[in-house]
Amino acid sequence: MHNQRRSALKKLAASLAGFTGFSLFQKAQATAVDEDQHRSGNITYNQEVPLFSGHTIHNGLVYIAGKGAHFEGDIKAHTLHVLKELETELKKAGSSMEKVLKVNVYLNDIADYQGMNEAYKGKFGNKPPVRTTVAVARGGVPGNSLVEMDCIAYL
Repeated sequence: MHNQRRSALKKLAASLAGFTGFSLFQKAQATAVDEDQHRSGNITYNQEVPLFSGHTIHNGLVYIAGKGAHFEGDIKAHTLHVLKELETELKKAGSSMEKVLKVNVYLNDIADYQGMNEAYKGKFGNKPPVRTTVAVARGGVPGNSLVEMDCIAYL
């Protein structure tokens, strides 16, 4: 009887160890898949240390970092420039303006809303993305840009 109990306990311990090992293997596989699905591109460095990526791809979506216009000009010129920068980054990532799902627009001054809209309209095809537009406070958009935009698209 004592040997049967010991044998049963050994079998139970072995199956639990096997199950735990299998679970850990599954987690390791899931992590490897997630890491394979997460790619960054067009990385900006600060003194040889990665600062941020121009885009990141994860699970079939591409996230584009904020783009600004750092030159003298009006809101329409800045908006057109920013949209062109978004399009360039989307193409580098393997996407396009027609695949954009969400855009965030950050205006230096809410008074530029109409001018930004005039330059923005029609740039995303027949099914435009959802959009959030806000005017930033205190200090404005970095780099003296009148507008900054980021977006999320699918591949």
